[in-house]
This record gives sequence, C-alpha cells and structure tokens, in this order.
Amino acid sequence: MADTNSSNDQDFVNSSNSLHFVNNSHLNELENDHLYHFGLSTSKDNLPAMFGDVKFVCCGGSPFRMEAFARFMQDELHMHLPAGLSLCNICSTDRYSMYKVGPVLAVSHGMGMPSISIMLHEIIKLVHYAKCTDVVFLRIGTCGGLGLPAGSVVITSEALDYKFEPCFELPVLGEVKSWPTHLSHDLAVEIQSCSSQDDGFETVVGKTLCTDDFYEGQARLDGAFCEYNDGDKMEYLHKAHESGVKNVEMESSCFAAMTNRGNITSGVICVTLLDRLQGDQVTTLKNDLRDWQERPQQLVARFIKKRLQEAEGKH
Repeated sequence: MADTNSSNDQDFVNSSNSLHFVNNSHLNELENDHLYHFGLSTSKDNLPAMFGDVKFVCCGGSPFRMEAFARFMQDELHMHLPAGLSLCNICSTDRYSMYKVGPVLAVSHGMGMPSISIMLHEIIKLVHYAKCTDVVFLRIGTCGGLGLPAGSVVITSEALDYKFEPCFELPVLGEVKSWPTHLSHDLAVEIQSCSSQDDGFETVVGKTLCTDDFYEGQARLDGAFCEYNDGDKMEYLHKAHESGVKNVEMESSCFAAMTNRGNITSGVICVTLLDRLQGDQVTTLKNDLRDWQERPQQLVARFIKKRLQEAEGKH
C-alpha cells in the first residue's frame, strides 16, 4: 500500500486561512471547469460574486434536510428575503441540492463515501474558484451510537475505518492510496462548548467508525444477507467501543481526508438514532426523529452565530 501522508498534507490539516484548497495543476489548463453535478461552471457563472463571501459550508445527506437547515439559518441569522423572493436550489441538476444564506452554504451529499466524494471534489473547487478564505466545512447528519442514549450528539475527533485505523483508503490507478482522517480538536471543543445543560441531550466528542455499507459493514443482523451470528456482531461492536468509537456512519472518513487534503478546517456533528449495542433497527417515532435530527443543526447554528459575532467584533 502506498502512503500519501506527506508532510505537506500534515501541514494543511485543520487550517483553512489560505487559498490552498486544491492541489491539481491540470486545472490550470482548463478554459472552463464544468462542475457537472452542481450544474455550475467557471465560464458561465461568476463564482466569486456568487460565493466569495461563504465562510461555512454545511453538508448533509438529505436534500430536504439541507433545505430545512437553510431555512432554519435564515431565521437564526435574521436574513429574511424581500417580498416576492424565496430561497431556491442553486444546483440545476438533480444530483445534489445547494442553498445559500449569507455566509452559509448548505449542500446535500447523498449517502455513503462515493457520493460525498463527488460532492466534495466539486465544492472544494467551487470555494477555490470563488476565492473564499477562512472557510469551515461541517457535516451534519445522523448515525448509530455505541453506548450512548438515542438522541445524543457526537462530534467526531477522528474517523476510523473497519480496522479501527484513522485513515481513508482509495484505489488510484490500480494502487491503494491512504490519507489521515483526523479532525480539528480545537473546532470540536469549540462546537461542544456551544451545547448547554438545558439542551436535554448529551453532546460528546469521540471517534467515529466509518463504513462502506449500512448492513453487513455495520454488523447488522437484519440485511438481506448475513453470514455471522449475534455473538460475532457484539464482539466487533464491543471492540469498536473499546477503541473509543462513539458512533457509526458512512461518510466521515472521506470527508475528513478530503478536507485535510484541501487545507480546510472541518468537523462532523451527528445525532444518534439508536444505541447499536442494544439493537439494529431504528424504530423511533417520526416526530422524535425529526426533533433529534434538528439537534446537530441547532448546535451548528450556535457555533456559526458565535463565529460571526466574534468577526463582527473585530471590525
């Protein structure tokens, strides 16, 4: 296996105060870069004018959830549109959705690492072409917890693969490349500090197990296929828990690796829908699920407002 954890990659981890978002000299040869899955391009769209003020890129799996988050941020930032105007999806394709509320960009990424990888390639190029600075990327989502009550919020410290190693592997030209998946400790602590004892739920910082699959990859017994027993499942989940894993999902490793490569400060904030040490299926009532899914959004909104207030105080 080839390891691409170069010193340059390490230098860029968790620091997005420059324009070093991309590392691809071939982009300089393009007269027009068509961000196909967004329906945007460098020739027909004035990306600096459209997105140059973006400071927070918030992404989540569901396009409906990201639209709801954008509307929530409209209210939180008191950015109401004039009569006759409404919040609209900037993407002209049906692959992803994108909404802009002042300095906040809300983007859907679909489900799993292949889908979020495509989105991240294009959104990282977008903030590069838009000449954005000091951008923070945040993934807001749902997950399964390990040893935590359902409805808890987990802020990821580092993403682990199926071997419980903090790396993301990708075959490139027939050779497996590997990148680190550590996330900003300072950012995680700052976001956790935005929680309150009055929230009614626990907010913790911990490791996240990132898998390629929802069923067998996460040791579930309820998929269409299963060639292991409950004892095997519990042995694996307890081993993960003993390794410091607080939750399980399917995007954080790719998200951490790519934002690190792009010199972008980033964080992952997810709500647990169940404790996987107690079962496999999500049977929570719809209204409770909706309320739980809003918890990471509320925490991120507090963080964004705090950062904006601090920036305003400096001027």
